[in-house]
Amino acid sequence: MRKIQTLRTIKDFHQTRGLNPPEHPLISIVDYADVHLLPEYFDSNWTLDFYLISLKKNIGSKVKYGQQTYDFDEGVMFFIAPGQVFRIEQTTGSPGNRSGWMLLIHPDFFWNTSLAKEIKKCEYFGYAIHEALFVSKKEEDILMDIIRNIRREYHTNIDKFSQGIIISQIETLLKYSERFYNRQFITRKRAGHQMLDQLEILFEEYFSDDIASAKGLPSVQYFAEKLHLSPKYLSTMLKTLTGQTAQQFIHEKLIALAKEKLSITNLSVSEIAYNLGFEHTQSFNKLFKSKTSLTPLEFRKSFDLN
Repeated sequence: MRKIQTLRTIKDFHQTRGLNPPEHPLISIVDYADVHLLPEYFDSNWTLDFYLISLKKNIGSKVKYGQQTYDFDEGVMFFIAPGQVFRIEQTTGSPGNRSGWMLLIHPDFFWNTSLAKEIKKCEYFGYAIHEALFVSKKEEDILMDIIRNIRREYHTNIDKFSQGIIISQIETLLKYSERFYNRQFITRKRAGHQMLDQLEILFEEYFSDDIASAKGLPSVQYFAEKLHLSPKYLSTMLKTLTGQTAQQFIHEKLIALAKEKLSITNLSVSEIAYNLGFEHTQSFNKLFKSKTSLTPLEFRKSFDLN
């Protein structure tokens, strides 16, 4: 089993990558062409105590993050939050003209600013590398301008305005990233609809194979793992395609299945609840009524089955 190595500070990151010490202890921009990875770096999993936002091209290696391995032959961004585990996998062949940048930000830099809370709401920090952000040359240029502004600011003499100016640039970077992700969701609707088809099949299998009786209610995590996606990415994709979050989608499917069982079988309400994975009948009754304004028994009586 690979050991997990944690980098506590940005200075530690610079040391392990053969870089000069950072000019600021809480924020740094690294040119990827300057990074040196020794063979032992590929033997470990890594976790950081700071945020890493990166755009890389032609790096000659793969990064394993979440469920997937991603190779950076094209310009791609990815986002790692403190505590997330990733690893770097070396590939054969020459790395080519690798390029790009990494923005490292320690959470302490956000202290007493709006980003201290807002950055935790950026869902793409929870996406697996398989759902990394592909950027066009035009988008790359927009992001690069922001990175230059940040670098220019912390290279100048630090004063009382410096943190606020840098924070505003980071906020702009995150907003553009959100916009570009949304564009990616829209342009990938075909792949999204294929994912919906797979999700429908998985849902049917969950109940036809009696998995629900053994494992309980289906979770977002379960379906995300089956689809090799992160739960947040699955939920965001579903929101784009259907207007529902993953949890809402599951509830909708549960209610549809419950209605079917109530209308065409003689199973009791408690038996139906158990078959659907509910631990308590009361929980089933509560969800059903919240979605239909009827109790399960009231719904069944409308079919005159009892």
